Amino acid sequence: MALLSDRQRDDLHKSMLDYLFANNHTEAFAALKQSAGIDYTPDPNARYTGLLEKKWTSVIRLQKKAKNRNAQLQEELSLSPAKRAAAQTDWLPRAPAAHVLTGHRAPLTRVAFHPQYSILASASEDATVKIWDWETGEFERTLKGHTKPVNDLDFDHKGHLLVTCSSDLFVKIWDSQNEWKNTKTFPGHEHAVSSVRFMPGDQLIISASRDRTIRLFDVASTHQIRTLSGHSEWVRCAVPSSDGKFVASCSKDQTVRLWDPLTGEMKSELRGHENDVLVVAFAPIAAYTAIRELAGIPNTDRTKRHGLFVASGARDKTIKIWDTQTGQMIRNLAGHDNWVRALAFHPSGKYLLSSSDDKTIRVWELSTGRCVKTVEAHSHFVATLAWGRQPAGGSSGDKKVNGTDSAETSDPEKVVNVVATGSVDQTIKIWLP
Repeated sequence: MALLSDRQRDDLHKSMLDYLFANNHTEAFAALKQSAGIDYTPDPNARYTGLLEKKWTSVIRLQKKAKNRNAQLQEELSLSPAKRAAAQTDWLPRAPAAHVLTGHRAPLTRVAFHPQYSILASASEDATVKIWDWETGEFERTLKGHTKPVNDLDFDHKGHLLVTCSSDLFVKIWDSQNEWKNTKTFPGHEHAVSSVRFMPGDQLIISASRDRTIRLFDVASTHQIRTLSGHSEWVRCAVPSSDGKFVASCSKDQTVRLWDPLTGEMKSELRGHENDVLVVAFAPIAAYTAIRELAGIPNTDRTKRHGLFVASGARDKTIKIWDTQTGQMIRNLAGHDNWVRALAFHPSGKYLLSSSDDKTIRVWELSTGRCVKTVEAHSHFVATLAWGRQPAGGSSGDKKVNGTDSAETSDPEKVVNVVATGSVDQTIKIWLP
């Protein structure tokens, strides 16, 4: 089967004849001319002159180029996070982002990953929630129902339900298996609802509000079952420990507080921030070794209880790591040039990621307290940051996205690493290996 067209074959023969003639191979010249049946008279101005040598040297050059590029790629692969796709235990986000998602018409307030599928939900001050495919970067749908900014959202551990809260005073549940319909609405708060989470087990939700309260609601009946009171100002955030035995909250009153959600009793009050505390996150058990090293606590203490350490971020531009048992601050992480808005513990337990109004993501090494990486993330304030860690097979794991996941029980061989950020610039960015 001929690989060359008639014209290409004719060009090849004539350039070969030109080469043979130019190098005084007269017998070979005559033989090829006769064998190929070509009437060819060498002409120094013809386009065949020197063509064979040109083609030959360009092929060698391309081969060399390809070889060099291959060597470069091999080197890059051996160094790059993609090489560690099977066990990306230490991957960290780096610029540029893999996808930039646009569509919201006001600042982003929160992003949350579906625990099983490549779905991301985003909340915005435009009063909508949007659903995206983070792998492809494609927009899927908009959820409308709130009438004021949507301030927070969270998936249950199977990803069947999505809970949202808004400045319109309501908490709503949306059913991802029924066309994302708004199936439940929870009244009760008397001012903007700033945060909402499913409690482990998914039977209850916990919300925090500008009305200075934290409330627990029963998902099935929508009834309010408990109010946690104690903060003297707007409660910005309330999150459960991964076993649900503790709740950590933070407030405009500059404190972080620990609660027993079963009794509603306040366990401790952590003071040290000098401005509104905007975010709080429990450290996963995987981070305990590094935090104990940071604190100078001998690692003979191998307690694996949930909720021993929390991190908080505030408008005083700092992040603080706390020991919840003693109420002592372990370390103050200073480095951001503006308000700290979001925190997420790295699943390996080695790092803490933070985002800020200084437009960056910072990565803090927990064992030393040093900032080891700064990523210029957005063109405006970075209001939200989430780590999406999921089994590669799509099987369900009891994981949360907001830095309180039970990463210590997950198999590092079967995870997909992805980070999402949302900004006042109205975009969401997806950071992938």
